[in-house]
Amino acid sequence: MQPGPTQVDTVVIGAGHAGLAVSACLRDRSVDHVVLERADVAHSWKTERWDSLRLLTPNWQSRLPGLAYVGDDPDGFMTVPDVVGFIERYADVISAPIELQTTVRSLSAAGDGYQVDSNRGSWRCRAVVVATGACNVASVPAVSSSVPSTISQLTPLTYRNPNQLGEGGVLVVGASATGTQLADEIHRSGRPVTLAVGEHVRMPRVYRGRDIQWWMDAAGILDERYDEIDDINRARNVPSPQLAGSPERTTLDLNALTKIGVKLIGRFAGVNDGKAQFSGSLRNNCALADLKMNRLLNTIDEWAVENGLDESADPVHRFSETVVEDSPPLGLDLRTGEIRTIVWATGFHPDYSWLDLPVLDRKGKIRHDGGIVDSPGMYLMGMTFLRRRKSSFIHGAGDDAQDISDHLAGYLNSTSALSIAQTLS
Repeated sequence: MQPGPTQVDTVVIGAGHAGLAVSACLRDRSVDHVVLERADVAHSWKTERWDSLRLLTPNWQSRLPGLAYVGDDPDGFMTVPDVVGFIERYADVISAPIELQTTVRSLSAAGDGYQVDSNRGSWRCRAVVVATGACNVASVPAVSSSVPSTISQLTPLTYRNPNQLGEGGVLVVGASATGTQLADEIHRSGRPVTLAVGEHVRMPRVYRGRDIQWWMDAAGILDERYDEIDDINRARNVPSPQLAGSPERTTLDLNALTKIGVKLIGRFAGVNDGKAQFSGSLRNNCALADLKMNRLLNTIDEWAVENGLDESADPVHRFSETVVEDSPPLGLDLRTGEIRTIVWATGFHPDYSWLDLPVLDRKGKIRHDGGIVDSPGMYLMGMTFLRRRKSSFIHGAGDDAQDISDHLAGYLNSTSALSIAQTLS
């Protein structure tokens, strides 16, 4: 006979930094739980990141409940091996109850709780936390199937370094943090790069002598809560800022890219008869990004004055507007051989194919209110702007985990009390 499901109060699915942060908080609240991980701790960081990637946040921001960065380079930026080591060390420090090599095949309702079925057995639980991440699958437009077969196509999940690219021009589609970093690296490898630019967030690496993340952290911008935002759905879909964690702390924006020879083109619109088509919105998108950056800098300047830092900081200054050529082309013939590779830096989305619960909206996203899912006892972690503007960063997961664990522990206590009351009645 097959053994029955293992009973546990809570199952956490995913042993990345977000799932481990929840585990630490549940431990502190004496909540019996297990963490299920499909492969190894920090698996996505080990297998789905390009070689030169560094965190966008300075080392001093790398902190989770029970562990913070300790080193001699607080203003530096972690490499991928650094991040992997940090997360692995965290799992050890908190003694997380992890079941490795455990792939969840389904999550379904079971009585007044849930059943989690995997390749290594099943668990019954009263509460479950989905911490599988927001970047499981690269978002690639359906029209990619119309790209001529002579052109190689990659995503940030499959790209490692320029050496895997053939000779010839490269079209990078998407100008958020990922797209700008890849465009820079590929162009510096000697390949001509065209960057398709849609909506983006421009941001200087350093402002008035301090890292932009320092200002945003100190001014409380990163702590802004999801329930303080007029349009939270819009906020959750804003592209990641054009930042790079280079040791030189240089600003990597569109002006920096055009200065080294990267060609800017409008938002990718489709492929027709072998020709890529682009919108005419490049100038407007760049002007809007410039405007929003200046609004951010105004907010920082006002906060500096209010908190007595104006005179000690470097002088106020503004950055040159994004330079756009007068008439960017609206098309690019992909059959000429000018472009040999396309890199789709067009975002990511989670994989919920294993969810057997009616909790997805029409866009395939889990319905939730600040991580509290539309199903009693179910929670979500590790998503953009889950509860705070900083949710997508490592240090943001810690505060989110505290809130989620508080609610989860309260839910377990209330349902236990109800069960006892029903038994006595």
